[in-house]
Amino acid sequence: MLQRRTFIATAASAATVSLGLPATAQTRRKDSLVLALTLEPTGLDPTAKAGAEISEVVLYNIFETLTKIQSDGSVKPLLAESWEVSPDLKTTTFRLRKGVKFSFDRAAAAGSTNKDKRTFTNLKAQVVDDHTVVLISQDIEPDLLFLLGQASAIIVEPRSADTNATQPVGTGPYRLEAWNKGNTIVLAKRDDWRQADTIAIRRVSFRFISEPAAQVAALLAGDVDLFPHASVSRSLPQFQNDRRFQVLFNASRGKTILAINQRRKPLDDVRVRRALLAAIDRKAVIEAAVDGRGVPIGSHYVPGAPGYVDTLGINPYDPEKAKRLLAEAGVKTPLELNFILPPPPYARQGGELIAAQLAKVGVNAKLQNVEWAQWIGNTYGGAHNYDLTLILHVEPFDLVNYTKPDYYWGYRSAKFNEVFEKSRSSPREADRLRALGEAQRLLAEDAANGFLYQPQFITVAARGLRGLWKDQPIFANDLSALSWG
Repeated sequence: MLQRRTFIATAASAATVSLGLPATAQTRRKDSLVLALTLEPTGLDPTAKAGAEISEVVLYNIFETLTKIQSDGSVKPLLAESWEVSPDLKTTTFRLRKGVKFSFDRAAAAGSTNKDKRTFTNLKAQVVDDHTVVLISQDIEPDLLFLLGQASAIIVEPRSADTNATQPVGTGPYRLEAWNKGNTIVLAKRDDWRQADTIAIRRVSFRFISEPAAQVAALLAGDVDLFPHASVSRSLPQFQNDRRFQVLFNASRGKTILAINQRRKPLDDVRVRRALLAAIDRKAVIEAAVDGRGVPIGSHYVPGAPGYVDTLGINPYDPEKAKRLLAEAGVKTPLELNFILPPPPYARQGGELIAAQLAKVGVNAKLQNVEWAQWIGNTYGGAHNYDLTLILHVEPFDLVNYTKPDYYWGYRSAKFNEVFEKSRSSPREADRLRALGEAQRLLAEDAANGFLYQPQFITVAARGLRGLWKDQPIFANDLSALSWG
């Protein structure tokens, strides 16, 4: 999940429904949209706080980036009109749109809370002319163009940077019209945006609905036009057989993990962490958490990603082995641990099953349901007040988090740091991919976390809505691409 870096930029009536059907999006004004999400953001500045729920509202809508990530994971121009990358991958020359300026100073500063601070401290900028800038990487970053399209790399207006959490100002096609906390966020089209005539949706209301039953009810009632990664698996036939809706199954690069706080004893003992993993039946968790829509993983990496290696055999499901490992570590059972569960249904549903599995090997994981703001503030941030937590990490290239000793799970490994650096800085791609595989195996062998599954997301939308992402390499809702057909 998160941290931040900064760029500076100059920015400048429903018809009735026949046949007695509910007033769905088909009858809504053709320039408005109601989009529902599971989580409400705790702030609207993705450079200041972690959480993909922030980028779901602001990325490519209020704020823009140099590059723009597409549904298939490719990268296209946005505030940078074009670029050239040197053969050694260390120099990238960007041709900027007229009026765009940016700086990495704020993001790379000592007090920066940007989750990708390391990316930006690695870069130095050289201005060629008003529209050309060269970024020089001290160390190779093969995924730089992708990283510059993520929410941590948004371009902000320096005069409003300090208030972006509540009053965001960006270069994007939308502005914040209202935020009724606990209810809705409303974005309105900017008529002064450079390509305003291409924007079909003038007003978007974001609603926040965490309970699966309430999500289903809101969609069926026609109160919501679009629900990305909705928790509707158990109600799929209702939507698939209803001509008012379209259902998309989205591939992801997400990793659902049982995060383990290694700052606390006895979780600092690799035998204890391996015992926790051996107690967990991943396939059963996938059924409980996401109704079977997921692929088991053995490390913090997913099938289909470059350099993926299968590490499932390193920590297989084996309850008897779990008991032996706890005994070898000198743990007296029952081992009491707190288990923090944020609001998303996958966490609440999957957490209950994991706690039951752990109980069978002598681990009493006491469940504690918390709100999202509490999870961000006390589990992910603050004093890292947790033993275990169940969470989805959605960023594609986030192995770097295991090199951060202050990150919320507290993993430390000089060997991993060395191998990960090779996966980024080796001149030959084959060597980088080889190191990437070794990094995956190290995390599995260290039981750095409980690696569970790669989810498949479900998007439900009104039939007439066009421009939806087929897959979701990152969590973003590109409103500028949407229209009613």
